[in-house]
Amino acid sequence: MQTIDRLEMLRKSVAALRKDGGSVALVPTMGALHEGHLTLVRKAREAADHVVASIFVNPTQFGANEDLDAYPRQMAEDSAMLEAEGVNILWAPAESEVYPQGFATSISVAGVSADFCGAARPGHFDGVATIVCKLFHQVLPDMAFFGEKDFQQLAVIRAMARDLDLTRPHVDAIHGVPTVREADGLAMSSRNRYLSPEHRAAAATLPRAMQETVEAIERGAASAPTLASLEAALLQAGFDSVDYAALADARNLTRIESLADTPARLLVAARIGGTRLIDNMAVE
Repeated sequence: MQTIDRLEMLRKSVAALRKDGGSVALVPTMGALHEGHLTLVRKAREAADHVVASIFVNPTQFGANEDLDAYPRQMAEDSAMLEAEGVNILWAPAESEVYPQGFATSISVAGVSADFCGAARPGHFDGVATIVCKLFHQVLPDMAFFGEKDFQQLAVIRAMARDLDLTRPHVDAIHGVPTVREADGLAMSSRNRYLSPEHRAAAATLPRAMQETVEAIERGAASAPTLASLEAALLQAGFDSVDYAALADARNLTRIESLADTPARLLVAARIGGTRLIDNMAVE
């Protein structure tokens, strides 16, 4: 595996991979890798001839009071895991390589970014869209892989790729991979390590309460009182607050009151012990 931190060398190395006509998949990450990230890499290896993974803790998607400085960084461990999974290139640039002096461009994706985490974290998805767009132009992949755990992020990236012609027409090059979960159901996340043992035990209430909510709505229960019961269950379990618990159209993330002939998603963000956890589940 090549580890590269300069854009000029990245482009030369990706071009060398393409000499045999093989396809290239991109797996963007911010490091602090876990089984969820490695699952993305494995899916990418199944679908493409070559895999480029990136590690970059993107400052533009963190708010003023968020955990940029505290975000875990473990490059040596992450690099070893990616190499063991057969990644061809690790793109690990410095901030100055990605955002050189005078950088003044930002991408905003309206609609799908407005509600939920977009409302709770102003500017967050502008930072996500900007860095992912840059990664697409830097690597020029045939396809890219993202986890469904960040379902709104996935929707934003799909909309941006469509609107800015980052992928070939009529080709689903943005692959969403189902959420990887711990044994007790909690979605794997780099932020789980921030939880104390007490808060970690309480956090397992989140997927259980969500699954009960999904089953109730699928049986025909009214969404408003069912979602209210979900929020109450989380607060009773020890969560400090619930940013949102909503039923949304899975295609455009508009809130809906009941199931129809469109795919739906239960979306939740809640805080416990200073850590913000997000999760989502399909509702059919």
